[in-house]
Amino acid sequence: MFNYLVMTIIGADRPGLVQLVASRVADHGGNWLESRMCHLGGQFAGIARVEVPVERLPELQGALQKLAADGLRVSVSAGDAPAARVAGVAASVELVGHDRPGILRSVAEVLATHGVNVEELESECVSAPMGGGTLFQAKVRVLVPPSAKLEAVRAELEKIAADLMVDLTVRTAGGK
Repeated sequence: MFNYLVMTIIGADRPGLVQLVASRVADHGGNWLESRMCHLGGQFAGIARVEVPVERLPELQGALQKLAADGLRVSVSAGDAPAARVAGVAASVELVGHDRPGILRSVAEVLATHGVNVEELESECVSAPMGGGTLFQAKVRVLVPPSAKLEAVRAELEKIAADLMVDLTVRTAGGK
């Protein structure tokens, strides 16, 4: 019998942080299932999903808490066992435009209004070519539920893209 855990990990970035966490998981009979990790603003930040034998969970939690002495904060939450894929249309939303407050809020508001689930979000600010200021770029992987129409979501996103003056692309997983 296994417990499934979702861990959030944060600390000042330096080599060896993933090894610290992965070793604790493996040392306690755990299996690393999936993760997303990156360097943000001088910090190492990540999330990981692992499975660990039920009887080893308290030991693992204790070992992860001790990583605070190494400057690494690990928070553990109960996760779910792998589930069947939820019905809906997988799509991606990409946008690029001059950076200004509220771009992501506006896009997220449209998605939430239609019940679209954000499955993955990656964003960054980069220097525009030829000294044109700062660009905001985002890539969002979403799942549009059967109760929503992708074309309606796309139309509403295109409307706010014009208002926000950003380039927007919406594609299904098949590329349309």
